[in-house]
Amino acid sequence: MLERQRTIKKPVSLSGVGLHTGKTCKMTFRPAPENYGIVFRRVDLGGMPEVPADVDHVVDTSRGTTLAVGEVKVHTTEHVLAAIAGLQIDNIIIDLDNIEPPICDGSAKHYVDAIFSAEIETQNAPKDYLVIDSSVHYQNDSKGVDIVALPSNDYRLSVVIDYNNPALGSQHTGLFDLEKEFVPEFSMCRTFCFLHEVEDLFKKGLIKGGNIDNAIVIIDRDLNKKELLDLQKKLGLEHTIFLGNSGIINDGALLFKNEPARHKLLDMIGDLALIGVPLKAQILAARPGHASNIEFAKKIRKLYQQKKIIKKYQYEKKEGVVFDINALHRILPHRYPFLLIDKVIDFQLNEKITAIKNVSINEPYFQGHFPGAPIMPGVLIIEGMAQAGGVLLLDGTVDQQSKLVFFLGINNAKFRKTVLPGDQLRFEVSMTFRKSKICQLKGEAYVGTELVAEAEMTASIADRPKQ
Repeated sequence: MLERQRTIKKPVSLSGVGLHTGKTCKMTFRPAPENYGIVFRRVDLGGMPEVPADVDHVVDTSRGTTLAVGEVKVHTTEHVLAAIAGLQIDNIIIDLDNIEPPICDGSAKHYVDAIFSAEIETQNAPKDYLVIDSSVHYQNDSKGVDIVALPSNDYRLSVVIDYNNPALGSQHTGLFDLEKEFVPEFSMCRTFCFLHEVEDLFKKGLIKGGNIDNAIVIIDRDLNKKELLDLQKKLGLEHTIFLGNSGIINDGALLFKNEPARHKLLDMIGDLALIGVPLKAQILAARPGHASNIEFAKKIRKLYQQKKIIKKYQYEKKEGVVFDINALHRILPHRYPFLLIDKVIDFQLNEKITAIKNVSINEPYFQGHFPGAPIMPGVLIIEGMAQAGGVLLLDGTVDQQSKLVFFLGINNAKFRKTVLPGDQLRFEVSMTFRKSKICQLKGEAYVGTELVAEAEMTASIADRPKQ
């Protein structure tokens, strides 16, 4: 796979109507600098506001993926993003003079052709791949969706669809070489829907720009002549529509026998581009859709942000260690004799953390607590939990060097067993609430398998006083 970032050499435009809004839109692809990412820009609005293409800005997934920043929206982004990700473009600006990109023929082919005409340019900065090193699983039993990412040295996708509908049946497809297969085998595969869905979509105010030239309509019910005429009027079609014999409205032909499955894979490439970083992983997906794709993408993006944070502070990779003592010195303001964790062995972004404290007879407090009967003070066990919680607050948005974390409250503290020199304390801290600069944590301390202390803590993130 490509190792350096890519953009395009020059602007290129195309125009058309949006699939769901029916509004005419001119879209222009523009070059972007290194590390800029994929950004939509609404040039029809004052200030030309930008909408970053990432899962944090997804606001709707009904029949398409909609992005927004505040009231500024971009509808049906998945095919455009599929073209960009399929051609392995890292940095690009997509100017729109309306709310929805042109649907063109319902595939990604026109966008691919436009990007090729703008010429792809290799940049100097390296690609920031997210390498999946352990499986990531998403499941939605109610919808029969199952998606998993497995370790791989390449980017591979396999998709199975089954609508329990004889008009379509079960289909599967796979992409194993993005460079060689995306353009000739997937980019031209068109969006599709069932005939019984058309009326419902129309009632919901969708598919205002949809017609049989930009979507495959699969026949799964009979319609009489009057019903066909009503449907034709609702869709604003000039030419007559008929059921025919191919299983597709107006006897349309599929480009591939499994074109619907291939289009689902195309959609998935577009939705997974919202992770914000190219992947090295094998993705296996059963019955995916936009909603499930986005939920899966959120899990992967969270993993990416977590790995990015770890890489920022932990310079040397060590087996079984997330943050060693040197990394903790970079993260926490505490120093001897008040740094009460030695390493972090598990870190799950905004969820939980596990830290270790090796309790030594050389701890200074043992001189007075108590002479002849050394016992670790309970308040210091709570402090160790709090310091582990301070590390858990790492989310990439807080500058640890300019902030301090202060206790606001400690509730339900219990001490169940004494901690002695030679013990190894394991702090397990989970985040129960976080909003703005306030967070709530639940902490437990163990020696071996025995719970020795627990507490609920409320803390505030504040600016470090200037000296």
